[in-house]
Amino acid sequence: MNPVDALLTQMSNAVCFDLEHPRYLGAPTFDAHKPGFFYSLHRRHEDVDERTSASGVIVMAEHSGTHIDALCHQAYGMEMFGGVKVTPDNQTFRGFTELAIDGVEPVITRGVLLDLPGGGSALEEGTVVSDTDLAAAAERQGTAIRPGDTVLIRTGNALRWQHPESYERGPGIGSSAAQWLADTGVHSVGADNVALDVVGHKDDELGHLPAHTILTVRNGIFIIENLNLEALAAENAHEFVFVCLPLKMRGATGSPVRPIALVPRVD
Repeated sequence: MNPVDALLTQMSNAVCFDLEHPRYLGAPTFDAHKPGFFYSLHRRHEDVDERTSASGVIVMAEHSGTHIDALCHQAYGMEMFGGVKVTPDNQTFRGFTELAIDGVEPVITRGVLLDLPGGGSALEEGTVVSDTDLAAAAERQGTAIRPGDTVLIRTGNALRWQHPESYERGPGIGSSAAQWLADTGVHSVGADNVALDVVGHKDDELGHLPAHTILTVRNGIFIIENLNLEALAAENAHEFVFVCLPLKMRGATGSPVRPIALVPRVD
């Protein structure tokens, strides 16, 4: 069997989980990025010819819906990842000339799911997840986290998706959890909430959104938000191949994505 056929055989023996939420006006969105998404038909089918066409226009915030952050998305003390200072030369009207999303490679890594509440339940709104919480979930599942992994954190917040106000007040990780992940050397971190961090939570040292500062600015770790992890958790799929493909939007600070988890089928 040639290598391509072998790879196709392996993939055909995997179950694919779609981790994206649907996109529509009114979906849960971080306040700074509202209204988030708008779609309208631009051309419509009209009975003027045998063959007709329809097409539309999309207007959206790059950080609405299921999306990945570029490293230029965050700065601390006007300094981005790698000590790159924010200047008029790299922060331009047309976007960033450094650390933008068009420079992010496709993400194909080992994926790990940490199901914090388990049992199809959800953590309470506003819960700040600690390093101890992540370590306990990994130990309970018997799941090892390795350098280069993508770690997906299920808080159960996706159960609130149909109730935007509640969803936007959801749980998230705190600074100790973010540092624990960074110390492990992970490639990226995703969660089923609007900001990975807890909206409104303020760390004594780093202020608001401390996980963004620790992961993005200090360690160059990518953040993926608004994941739908319910089906994956229901199958107790804690280890898988994770695939996430950012769009090559020049200069953008993030990109909508449709991540998937490929889980080996157990017969």
